[in-house]
Amino acid sequence: MPENSPSQFSFRGSSFDGMIEALGGAFGTFRAEPIGRIGDFDWEIDLAACDNAVLISGYHQNEFQFSIAPTSETAQYLSIVIPRSGGMAVTYGDRTAEAGGGKLLLYNNFEPDRVIMHGQSNVIDELLLNWSVILQAVSQTFEVPLSGSLDLLPELELATPTGQMIGDLVSTMMSGLRDNGALLRSPIAMTYLTQALADLVVRQIPHRLSHLLDKTPCSIAPRHVRRAIEYMQANIDQPITMPMVAEAAGVSGRALQLGFRAFRETTPVAYLMMLRLRAARQDLLDPDSNQSVRKVCLKWGFSHFGRFAIAYKATYGEKPSDTRKRVNRSPF
Repeated sequence: MPENSPSQFSFRGSSFDGMIEALGGAFGTFRAEPIGRIGDFDWEIDLAACDNAVLISGYHQNEFQFSIAPTSETAQYLSIVIPRSGGMAVTYGDRTAEAGGGKLLLYNNFEPDRVIMHGQSNVIDELLLNWSVILQAVSQTFEVPLSGSLDLLPELELATPTGQMIGDLVSTMMSGLRDNGALLRSPIAMTYLTQALADLVVRQIPHRLSHLLDKTPCSIAPRHVRRAIEYMQANIDQPITMPMVAEAAGVSGRALQLGFRAFRETTPVAYLMMLRLRAARQDLLDPDSNQSVRKVCLKWGFSHFGRFAIAYKATYGEKPSDTRKRVNRSPF
């Protein structure tokens, strides 16, 4: 039976037919069949959703395979799979891509012919990133719209530098969404992490547009950087993304990166973080504010309290908790 909340959903049961019925209603045209003979079939799927990302954590007692036929109402997304036990594979004709054994799996849900769950007592974590976020990252990075498949390399070794970087970010997002995590209550932080992940995927994982990374972007002037900063300052309390900033400045994402490095000796992401760090300090210095340090941290888009504290101390020479204590002790 499903147990639902506004951003979290759970499905569980003890029969294969029950799983098909439940998931068919949740995900669309769902067809599945067991691999080999099965008796009891315990299964459980938990979902946590926010604007542009969904975490699916699934347990299945036995192996099976399935396909989902997209409909006009089916959301398109990039799926990033990290198994905790067992494995998962997708097939494209006679090609197969696998997750497990030190590899994560990336695929567009509209493209595989089949999805296969391997191993007994299979436990899989799957982060779904709205495909519109990938399209936006492609457009901003390459200054061209994406037509057709991106042909993204589907397997990534977690032991490689790129695999470790993307794997760590995906794991951070999964932890922040699971069990009513902090990211469900911090849309600014979730927007930042979602965009960062999309940018990493587009820039670091091979695909059919990767050769365009060597292309020189359009030129940028100081006025474009000023427009970007004005937009950041006006929308600092909103879950803005770098593509939104670039659009407001009238340049591409790559050009914006080059402009900030040339005229501000930093990146647009780092500059926005500096503005939000300053806003957090203003809240902590407000003697009339009763917000906890942790709430201030989440309010301004910092999902990891420890990293926020380190960045805050490096910038202002004291811990955020010390700022709050000092203000509370003031006789004025």
